[in-house]
Amino acid sequence: MRLRTVLATAAAGLTAATCLTAVGPANAHESNACSPSVSIEGFSDALDKTTYEGTYVGNFSALAVNRDGSLAALSDRSSLFGLDGRTLAPKGVVQLADESGAALDAEGLVVDRDGTYLVSSETEPSVRRYSRDGRILDRLPVPDALRVAPAGRAVGNGTFEGLTMLPGGRTLIASMEYALSGDSAGIVRLQTWKRHHGSFALGAQYAYRADTGLGVPEVTATPDGRLLVLERGFTAGVGNTVRLYLADPRRATDTSGIDHLTGQDGVRLIKKTLLADIADCPDLGATAKQPQPNPLLDNIEAMTITGHRNGRLNVLLASDDNQNAVQTTRFYSLRVRT
Repeated sequence: MRLRTVLATAAAGLTAATCLTAVGPANAHESNACSPSVSIEGFSDALDKTTYEGTYVGNFSALAVNRDGSLAALSDRSSLFGLDGRTLAPKGVVQLADESGAALDAEGLVVDRDGTYLVSSETEPSVRRYSRDGRILDRLPVPDALRVAPAGRAVGNGTFEGLTMLPGGRTLIASMEYALSGDSAGIVRLQTWKRHHGSFALGAQYAYRADTGLGVPEVTATPDGRLLVLERGFTAGVGNTVRLYLADPRRATDTSGIDHLTGQDGVRLIKKTLLADIADCPDLGATAKQPQPNPLLDNIEAMTITGHRNGRLNVLLASDDNQNAVQTTRFYSLRVRT
């Protein structure tokens, strides 16, 4: 069973919103193709404008799969939800905070192999490790240049949006959303950390060129060590642009020692290949609360891989509604061939 139509209310939707992540035959739903590499299996609005135990369910900035198969969904208002992996129904919520007890602008999420959570915040920016009950266990080092000005060269609200772990669990990657001051427009940096004896030390840094006018809200490692990269933008009166790329950092130049990236010779950027523009997906009967090039679109910001088989990935996306009446908390189930 695959979800093919919008689930408009929590009461009706959470019962029916099963199998968002289900794998079907390789040729299933070719009519739902967004591109030769991507098809959309369904979407759900079941959690839109709902609450759970008094906490607003929305503002989702990151998704990850827990070891028991449930979903972890991170709100940029510091709430970390546990969701049923089949129905999306909330099962629990933990409030995160910084060392002083202040809320985070939480944007990236990784479930580590011991079940703890690595969470990026774009305020400073920072990456912290949290226990399952929300206690801070560790904080990773961050290069000075990536800090928000005046401490560094990053723009506010444009730092560590994406966070992912490469296969094997030894390399963590955080993606900046926008370029540093002094770097060419559109060139964003990806910072890595290497695990040594249970802790993470700064590793190589790579550069990725986003399309004109777009930023990078999320990166997710594929089973073969490449990256799925979301690029996103918004134009008032027109709507969102959301594109999904496959990127390969393995032959890119380590840019950690390069102060300004201006297109100089000898710097190999991360190679990328367009998988799909989400505006090209069939709308499946979706409706939008504001102008969009496709009513299926919203402020898509979160992504995780929920399964894979024979080179095909089950990818779950979620939008950040910003607790805004004209935006929607929407989940999308994609099949991606890499």
